[in-house]
Amino acid sequence: MIEISGISKSFQREQAVKELSLTIHNASVFGLLGSNGAGKTTLLKLMAGIMKPDEGSILMEGQPVYENLVNKGRLIFVPDAPHFFPQTSLRQMADYYRSVYPGWSEERYKQLSQVFQLDEKRKLHRFSKGMQRQASFWLALSCMPEVLILDEPIDGLDPIMRRQIKNLMFQESAERGMTAVISSHNLREIEDLCDHVGMMHQGRLIIDKDLDVMKADTHKVQTAFCSADGEPELPGNLRILHSESRGSVRVYIVKGERGEIEETFRRLNPLVLDLLPLTLEEIFFYEMGDAGYEVQPILL
Repeated sequence: MIEISGISKSFQREQAVKELSLTIHNASVFGLLGSNGAGKTTLLKLMAGIMKPDEGSILMEGQPVYENLVNKGRLIFVPDAPHFFPQTSLRQMADYYRSVYPGWSEERYKQLSQVFQLDEKRKLHRFSKGMQRQASFWLALSCMPEVLILDEPIDGLDPIMRRQIKNLMFQESAERGMTAVISSHNLREIEDLCDHVGMMHQGRLIIDKDLDVMKADTHKVQTAFCSADGEPELPGNLRILHSESRGSVRVYIVKGERGEIEETFRRLNPLVLDLLPLTLEEIFFYEMGDAGYEVQPILL
């Protein structure tokens, strides 16, 4: 389990992470979302022990990560831009990983060669961006990490390889109990992969919820009224994130329990009333708007 308590991190005058607390449970797949510059990459590097927080603590199984060789050997951080030693081949990098990570499995490395099918003797700098990304996954998963931290992991991968990576992630989590932390702007992929989601804005964590709970907590309400006076006054207990008119139909994005929202609207005697589910992408849009991030309506 990763326990993050009140961490802050600043670079000169800019505070990238602000008093953030978060718990990530074992064998979960945690999705980290946020606006550009929200502090996601900084948070991932703090989790991986690459940087030290100015304040607060980050513990993995009750022990610090920063400057802790045991915990460093149990986790892998895959950055958004893959990095390898100059002029090295994939096999040479594999030998280096084997010398550094105690969990390295040569058997797993050979098994994954059937998935990635890359030339081990070829220099890595001659690989395409997508092939370098595949090499990063191949090396990382061969280390059999307890925690895998990924920054924009599917960028540059073709659809077939994306599906392969997803299947590997599910397999590692289900069979070995691996914990994965994934930051991505591809919300549809996050929706497929993750069971828990955190959302950052301006260095703070504004949402930390189970994905199913979050999707069940936000609704799109389409309604129309037959009153000559138009739309009746809505009760103040409704938490409306956004509203928009489409001719005679009014569309609302409302947070809360579905049954209570439906009952509240039905008391207004609508001519039409539909409650529709939202995608993670839509929820992200309206939550960010509610947090003060300037957005334009995208009701679908």
